[in-house]
Amino acid sequence: MILSSKNTVGLALILGSVTAMTPLAVDMYLPAFPTIAEDLKAPPAGVQLSLTSFFIGLAVGQLCYGPAADKFGRKIPLLVGLMIAVLASLLCATAPTIDALIVYRFLQALGVCSGAVIARAIVRDVFEPREGARFFSLLMAIMGVAPILAPLAGAVVASTLGWPWIFNLISAFGFLALIATALLLPETHAGNSGVRFSRAFHTYADILKNRSFLKYALAGGIANAGMFAYIAGATLVIQGYYGMSADFFAVAFGSNAFGLIALTQLNRYLLKRHPFSAILKVGFTILLVAGLALLVAGALDAPLYIFLMPLFLFLASLGMVMPNSMAGALATEDTRAGAASALSGALTFSSAFVSSAVVGMVPDKTPLALASVMGACAVIAFLVSRLPEKVPPE
Repeated sequence: MILSSKNTVGLALILGSVTAMTPLAVDMYLPAFPTIAEDLKAPPAGVQLSLTSFFIGLAVGQLCYGPAADKFGRKIPLLVGLMIAVLASLLCATAPTIDALIVYRFLQALGVCSGAVIARAIVRDVFEPREGARFFSLLMAIMGVAPILAPLAGAVVASTLGWPWIFNLISAFGFLALIATALLLPETHAGNSGVRFSRAFHTYADILKNRSFLKYALAGGIANAGMFAYIAGATLVIQGYYGMSADFFAVAFGSNAFGLIALTQLNRYLLKRHPFSAILKVGFTILLVAGLALLVAGALDAPLYIFLMPLFLFLASLGMVMPNSMAGALATEDTRAGAASALSGALTFSSAFVSSAVVGMVPDKTPLALASVMGACAVIAFLVSRLPEKVPPE
């Protein structure tokens, strides 16, 4: 399918909005952790469980949307997912206990994950691998605004209107994305009546035999797990260990997101001249160096400004790693793009669940504890990215 530049921008805006539902649902309520814990009379670990349950919902939900997107087309499953996200977000706003919030966050994740799964499948429908990697970079630039603005907005909303309004605003954003999707998003896949949900796991097992898919999906997913470890532990380290305010945390969090956006745009420029596989090698090397530097900073109990430097580089490197890994994972899967997208996302958020859970289980919320998890993710992702593949995508 050939799109004009105007249509490409329009598609990016819609897909960026539905994909941004996930970082909005994660990042906006992070500064409100202490307030939620106090209001619901819950320990900090209990509030952190609401983040872990969200990651579980993301992993589980994506496996459901993949076959649905291949069978019914992209648009109907996306609309259903956005409706679930809107309603579940309203439930989160009314949660009377931390246990209820944990359950509602799981339901919210089942809805918002539709955006990420189906957006990736649509990109695979429309673009060839290299152009797909460039479009993923554009998409990340649009959705990357969420991690910059969400913590700042969440801190302001929590302090002025109360934390439930964070979820009310997420619900409102989801409703607008739902309307835009219904009215403006074209269908890019007619659907395949031959897809059987009963054979979904057989399909996933078959995709996992694709060595190229597995290499790119695992390497990218484990690298992303490092980012989610940061998301799970950054509040406790920056605000708890270093004693910074919620406003400082929001600024630091947004600055790191800005670095990621900057590298995605550099990635778009480089893709005009170099294959995505070559750029990806550079991205994983930067990730490894940043992860090791972060470990050293944590081990030396460095001041906050020192600790933040490799942290910034780690997250910025994902601007090269994430779009190119996704393009590589989907490059050899055409007719099963929906299932491949879902499986890739499930691998990512399964890794995110493990990394965030490990951060949550560590009793001492120190910089070294967070750096150890992120550093391990960087090393493992780098090693996986160097594995041979049977049929490398062009």
